[in-house]
Amino acid sequence: METPNYTIINALAKGDDEVKKMILEVLIEEFPLEKESYFNSFKLKDFKQTQEIVHKIKHKISVLGLDKSYELANIYENNLLNSSIENHKDFEKTLEVISSFIKSIS
Repeated sequence: METPNYTIINALAKGDDEVKKMILEVLIEEFPLEKESYFNSFKLKDFKQTQEIVHKIKHKISVLGLDKSYELANIYENNLLNSSIENHKDFEKTLEVISSFIKSIS
């Protein structure tokens, strides 16, 4: 499994520590709520809502430099559009990796 990194965040911040801090604060604030919403909509089998949440989370996956996980999220998002939950376990592993990363920086 990939490890989150600061490559994209540093590129976006262009050496500005305040911008880097702001990006991380958004991740820390938004990700846990999105993760909770994901599991709630998944449990209800609301594939449309689940797909929309995966789409939001997918951008955070990208910002954390998780290229393979981003591709997986892309596939999973498309699966959800077809009412398929194929790849959900792998996607949920990515959510746990991100959760651990956020806990380590909070």
